[in-house]
Amino acid sequence: MKEFSYPHSHLVAGVDEVGRGPLVGDVVTAAVILDPARPIVGLADSKKLSEKRRLALYDEIIDKSLCWSLGRASPQEIDSLNILHATMLAMQRAVAGLKTAPEYVLIDGNRCPVLPMPSQAVVKGDSLVAEISAASILAKVTRDREMAELDRCFPQYGFAQHKGYPTAFHLERLAEHGATEHHRRSYAPVKRALGLMS
Repeated sequence: MKEFSYPHSHLVAGVDEVGRGPLVGDVVTAAVILDPARPIVGLADSKKLSEKRRLALYDEIIDKSLCWSLGRASPQEIDSLNILHATMLAMQRAVAGLKTAPEYVLIDGNRCPVLPMPSQAVVKGDSLVAEISAASILAKVTRDREMAELDRCFPQYGFAQHKGYPTAFHLERLAEHGATEHHRRSYAPVKRALGLMS
């Protein structure tokens, strides 16, 4: 992990989201404050880690971090607010859920939600900032588990494999079976499947 400098070194929370692109399920965010006395080796962008490595790091982050919290926005919130505003809301919820208030928050991406403490957006933060990498791992493992759970309820869609992303298989099943109550109705492929687009 490259060194990334920011003005605070104490109680810095990293925040990341998973699930902006999928057609189904919540957008899931995580906020993590790491413990400098208990470093975690091998933190990286969750998308670049094997599933096995992610799961091992997930347990280590839960065990060693000073505190962590998850936030989310539902498909209904995504549909009524749009994905950007729903993601910002989910990030606010993750930060608000931390049992220790951070002094500074680093957010993956190019914009910050409105927060009660100073924050900074970091493009490619999940590869640059350990706290954001940790948050990306918690958010991804959590959302992947929820997709596996959804797959058990709706096996015909293959959610465990594609995690709700608009793969050819998912689009085919959507056309064939229609949308579940967990699908995001504001997304064009879902609208098409429901016959809401010409």
